[in-house]
Amino acid sequence: MSNIPTYWDYLRLDRLLDLQGGLEGDDSQLLADELHFIVVHQSFELWFKLLLRELRLARDHLGQPKVDEETIPHVVQHLRRINAVLRHAVNQFEVMETLTPQGFLDFRDKLVPSSGFQSFQMREVEILMGLEDADRIQYGNIDPIRHLHEVAHDTPAGRLATSRIAAVRAERTVLSVLNEWLYRTPIQGSTPGDPGDDRAVEDFLGSYLARMSDHHAANLTRLLDTLEVSDPEGMRTKFASIQEDAKTFLHASDTPEPARPRTRRIRAAALFIESYRQLPLLSWPRLLLDLVVEMEEQLVLWRHRHVRMVERTIGRRVGTGGSGGVDYLEQTGSYRVFRDLWVIRTLLLPTSRLPELTDPTFYAFNST
Repeated sequence: MSNIPTYWDYLRLDRLLDLQGGLEGDDSQLLADELHFIVVHQSFELWFKLLLRELRLARDHLGQPKVDEETIPHVVQHLRRINAVLRHAVNQFEVMETLTPQGFLDFRDKLVPSSGFQSFQMREVEILMGLEDADRIQYGNIDPIRHLHEVAHDTPAGRLATSRIAAVRAERTVLSVLNEWLYRTPIQGSTPGDPGDDRAVEDFLGSYLARMSDHHAANLTRLLDTLEVSDPEGMRTKFASIQEDAKTFLHASDTPEPARPRTRRIRAAALFIESYRQLPLLSWPRLLLDLVVEMEEQLVLWRHRHVRMVERTIGRRVGTGGSGGVDYLEQTGSYRVFRDLWVIRTLLLPTSRLPELTDPTFYAFNST
């Protein structure tokens, strides 16, 4: 009978429910607000654990040398779970905000100099997604990743933090495998290695930019004809600047020359998928890109909700770890990993304005 599984044994509840004792190691010695604080933050860390597993599964599916069409729904499923977890994590701040400012101050000093800034799993999520070191915001002169190594004492948790950060920095990122996959996407039926692929990409971008120019001209004319524009020349300059920015982005003129052709094809592929999303062969890839954008959106919303919760609870005082508190956290809301997918939202045209497909049957269902 002892081998019959039970709910509490399966979930290791004896161990799980013994982990909320804080520095005292005994939750009966804690204030009710401190127990609440610990439970909520441990819950966040469990969600981060699940995010990391799902991110790696999505990356590994998408990072295969050849990604079969049947594989894309698996990637989509992992991304959907990630986004559901992130939405839940955003809403979890409602529970956190039942902690009053005075209630937090009653135990806050014992946390110094620890800080949520030291959540190595959140750093893992950022790194695994593809956040570059150069884009990471420092607080003062402190580099967030180096800081983790500096404060990691020789404890089981400290050793875990340093080993996990070192390991994830050696992994492929979701951004890198996404770009590899986009690079191989057929554009107007042409794939890398096909004769004339560079020309096919250039022709698509040229025709797309021409259609965009016509669309902008029509919108500009409508605005000037129907509104009393105080500075028509300034409006013309604005539209011309948008067109020029689109050209720079799509031709990857903002990228160093050795990497320019590759970046150009990646951006063209993302634009192609988003533009012709109604085609059967592109329906799942389009959904995948949508979910990647939503994933980053949810993470941005999590950061925003976090900083507002912090401001509501402690105002703008210095953080327990010595950071600028709210001022620092607000800056992290500017992080963007999948920048190109966001830019493409600005460039999309109405379906009626799109360049014609040279081979629509290429993207149709395979009847054989």
